[in-house]
Amino acid sequence: MATIYQIKLIKKGTEQTLIIPQELNLNTDEVTIKQEDNKLIIEPLKQKTLLETLATLENIDEEFPDIS
Repeated sequence: MATIYQIKLIKKGTEQTLIIPQELNLNTDEVTIKQEDNKLIIEPLKQKTLLETLATLENIDEEFPDIS
């Protein structure tokens, strides 16, 4: 069974911050956060592979010079 942690939210202006316990630290600098029903779900940001990134680029309609 998963351990449940109770932590306090820190309110600053209109934003809230939470400190994630060390046992739950994620090995990333960026996360995605979404709300489903009454739950917040925090997940590591999935980095795109090089092929996924290249697939988002527009085709080049330019002729390349012959370098042989």
